[in-house]
Amino acid sequence: MHTKFKNHITKNLTFLKESKLLIAISGGLDSLVLTHLCHELKLNFALAHCNFNLRGTESDEDENFVIELANRLDLEVFIESFSTEDYAKQNKLSTQMAARELRYNWFFDLAENLNYDYILTAHHADDNLETFLINLTRGTGLNGLTGIPEINDHIIRPLLPFSREELEDYSKENNLKWREDSSNAEDKYLRNKLRHRVIPVLKEVNPELLQNFKKTLENLNDTADIVDESLNAVAKRAIENIDDNQIQFKISEFKKVNNSKAYLYEMFKDYGFTEWKDVVNLLDAQSGKYVLSQTHRLLKDREHLILTKLNYLDENHLERSEELITINESDKKVITLIGILFFDEADAIFGKRTNVIFVDKHKIKYPLKLRKWQKGDVFYPFGMKGKKKLSKYFKDDKLSMIDKEHVWLLISEDKIVWVINRRADERFKVTDKTKDILKIELN
Repeated sequence: MHTKFKNHITKNLTFLKESKLLIAISGGLDSLVLTHLCHELKLNFALAHCNFNLRGTESDEDENFVIELANRLDLEVFIESFSTEDYAKQNKLSTQMAARELRYNWFFDLAENLNYDYILTAHHADDNLETFLINLTRGTGLNGLTGIPEINDHIIRPLLPFSREELEDYSKENNLKWREDSSNAEDKYLRNKLRHRVIPVLKEVNPELLQNFKKTLENLNDTADIVDESLNAVAKRAIENIDDNQIQFKISEFKKVNNSKAYLYEMFKDYGFTEWKDVVNLLDAQSGKYVLSQTHRLLKDREHLILTKLNYLDENHLERSEELITINESDKKVITLIGILFFDEADAIFGKRTNVIFVDKHKIKYPLKLRKWQKGDVFYPFGMKGKKKLSKYFKDDKLSMIDKEHVWLLISEDKIVWVINRRADERFKVTDKTKDILKIELN
């Protein structure tokens, strides 16, 4: 296996030879073999071990084993101890998910702070098959069936082409000893059930299971490339606007394709949506209908679907109910949620910018108010005769529902002075009779 591993690194992962590496090691067979193979190739690496304190003295013995291994191989080793069960309760996670989150957060912090280029994990071909079957049993799309990536940003899995059997043979040939995790023998976890009960039967039926599975993954990944190419083409046509608060999609582009549901799934699956029938129904729903995930909202707005983060919406709703800023005549600079408002006297009107207005200082009455727009608000648009409902103004300007959620007003008494960053009110404009000009600017 040494030769095969060396050839694999040289052919496919040659950049590891010039990199500073961190190996995630538990003390079990897989990570032990990875450590020895990397040591034989004289790669530049250190070890990182997590003690999750889940198995009493076993966890401490694993830690001691890793420390002894590092001393024997003259390697630097990092150890971190976690209160995993407490973390799981605090964050409402399963123990497995809590351990995973703690582990990778620490690995990434360690790599960033100490300038390690890559983190190596010991996932192998059998792990890949188990993950495939887990995703298959839970229901998944194509991406869930394409296997564990060998290279995933700064995570590298150099043992993926090798089977557990090959790792065991290597350890026996080199008289290696490793730690057995007693929890791996329990069948309460789905992965262990598959490992102990299902995969052995599949291997018995077909001894070439892993080799055939590798070919299947290659075919699925080729198909995934075709899907990505088609999806990117549709996305390029469908996405009309992207800013800090929203992504706007043209509904017409989803209706042009043969299978709208498939494209909607691929486009929005990473945003946590699960009710795909409801998502498809948005294409023909009334404006204002939406579907929620735990993190995002997908809203139908006339001819568009608009995607927004829920954390933005939560903050926005808070602003609607509680945020009302009072501005006194002595205030020359006011910090707000949308920027800083500056109030300065001016000698003349100059320049045309949406973030600046000039008003007759004596027409406004303090204190001014800064608030979100409300249903029923009316103003006199600058340059026009007569009044207009803000809702009608928004419609004429083709503002989306998300755009409208961003609209703030500057108010004098009960009159709108400025639909901020959009339109000033005619009633406060500077005329030939104006004696003092007030410049109001948002930065």
